[in-house]
Amino acid sequence: MLETDTIARPYARAVFELAREDGAAAEWSAGLALLQGIIADARMRRLLGDPRATPERLLAIIEAAGGKGITPPLRNFARVLAAAGRLPCLPQIVRQFEDLLAAAEGRVEARVISAAKLKPAQQRRLAAALARRLGKKVTLAVAVDDSLIGGAIIRAGDAALDASTRGRLRALADALA
Repeated sequence: MLETDTIARPYARAVFELAREDGAAAEWSAGLALLQGIIADARMRRLLGDPRATPERLLAIIEAAGGKGITPPLRNFARVLAAAGRLPCLPQIVRQFEDLLAAAEGRVEARVISAAKLKPAQQRRLAAALARRLGKKVTLAVAVDDSLIGGAIIRAGDAALDASTRGRLRALADALA
């Protein structure tokens, strides 16, 4: 995964810069999501692994599947990826593009894993507290993991906070060892 992220980074940055220069971030975001959906198809995944599938054939399939959603700039980007054999890296490219876009817009997604389901009011308070602390607009992605016993783990950007009972027990065990 780390290698794929490294490969994806220059492509994501290039598309982000192009989108920013053109003022077309939303269009690129939608187009990249369309490409990612096409690449995620099981038949397409098999073709990506087939050494007989030429870049031209892959591009023709992408254009047919995407229809009018494949704009000329998006087609050119897909052509570059196909020629370089980088179409399998598209999910990482899209994720990194969206991360760059969120950072430029002052947004961050905070992933919260809690031991119990959070009520809407708790989610609003947590999002507001994180927004004050990070100085950004925060959207929450909430999941439940009852193995945490209690508390929650919060990840926002590069910051992480393990306030779970399981994490505290692990820290206590490490301190005693």
